Amino acid sequence: MKRNSFLKRLLTGCAAIAAAPAAFANHNPFRRAGKGFLVGAGKDRFGKSISLMEGDTFFTKVSTKDTSADLYVFESTRDKKGGPSLHYHYEQDEWWYVLEGEFLIRIGEETFTMKAGDSAFGPRGVPHTFAKTSEGPGRLLMLFQPAGKMEEWFQAVSEGKLAKLSEEQQQEFRKKYGFEKVGPGIGYEKKL
Repeated sequence: MKRNSFLKRLLTGCAAIAAAPAAFANHNPFRRAGKGFLVGAGKDRFGKSISLMEGDTFFTKVSTKDTSADLYVFESTRDKKGGPSLHYHYEQDEWWYVLEGEFLIRIGEETFTMKAGDSAFGPRGVPHTFAKTSEGPGRLLMLFQPAGKMEEWFQAVSEGKLAKLSEEQQQEFRKKYGFEKVGPGIGYEKKL
């Protein structure tokens, strides 16, 4: 190769490498567009809470839309005792922080009693459930990472899309959103 051709190709390659960081910055999936925001106490990120059949009201604090589906954070307010069925998520870790009330939480084979200030972590692929056990309102701060389709799931349930389905259809519906029911909810009256 002639020296001039070699230098020309070398300089062209160096210019491409030098331009790469600028190109990456525009397409970086970890970069967040926009600016920060505040969500007030007892408020929802979008001004519309999500109400579920199980008696929960969710107030989105950080939406999947804010994080490119990396994270979903919401406050769950539950008036009645009990909680969801035993289930596991294919790809989401889940974290619970008790703000008010008392809860039992089962993660795998272990059951924990939780009160205000306690937190628990449930890794993806491990069956888990929880139940409010105290009188009065109970409040949890809950987090999914990555968010996956959990926010979409809660919105679909809030819109009544699960109510008229058979148990088999409900299970297929859950799978579409990245999780499966594997048993009944926790028996809070038995303090497992």
